[in-house]
Amino acid sequence: MAERAIGENQLFYMEFIHRENQFRHMARDKDKLQYELLRDANPQAVEEGVRAFQAHLQGHLSDDPLRNYKYLFVANIALCCRYCMEGGLGEERAYNISDLYIQKMDKLETEQQVIDLHRDMLEFYLEEMTAVKKQRICSRPVAACMDYIYDHLYEQIRLSDLAAQVGLNESYLSVLFKKETGVSISDYVRQRRVEAAEGMLRYSDYSCSDIGNFLAFCSQSHFISVFRKATGLTPRQYRARYGSGAHLTAPE
Repeated sequence: MAERAIGENQLFYMEFIHRENQFRHMARDKDKLQYELLRDANPQAVEEGVRAFQAHLQGHLSDDPLRNYKYLFVANIALCCRYCMEGGLGEERAYNISDLYIQKMDKLETEQQVIDLHRDMLEFYLEEMTAVKKQRICSRPVAACMDYIYDHLYEQIRLSDLAAQVGLNESYLSVLFKKETGVSISDYVRQRRVEAAEGMLRYSDYSCSDIGNFLAFCSQSHFISVFRKATGLTPRQYRARYGSGAHLTAPE
């Protein structure tokens, strides 16, 4: 049998050192609390998570203090991601948030920067779970339609497709959706597409025409008209005012 990377003697020594220093990892029930609060969209999740994210409570993973906090960050966000998915956050979105925060964390140079980013991460996930909780107020068919729309913003979305997804009559679905959300399905789709366009205009260097095409607007003039009606600005004006540089790069 191949020799293990760690041995019983190493475990015994670590237990001895921890006893000598009166160190114990945070109790499992207390450790779980921060993640359960986050899953349930409880605002206390942030402060509880910040309190728990301390090296003397979490453990010793590296002799280098900065690397120790980075390892703790990765372990922590993995659990945040999992609990948020259990709470209803879409898997792909939850994983993407985790990936982006880990990428940002990897470039940090001080312990305090990692601690600050950890709080920011908790606040971001809390906002996501708060939105999920509000969405749950809707009936299952309407919530399923919202999920479908989110996943298919880059395609033409037809009422018949939505009705087929949830197994309802098109007319009934239209009435139900507007009753629960306050907007028609077509207006909801436009709102989500405008929000996606805002993000792309802020953080990518895709051209305005490309963004309109990606988001399945029927023409560039239609994209400009819908976007201006929603924001008061044309896509080009919006980018000039709010764009923060090309954080994403369009392929050649």
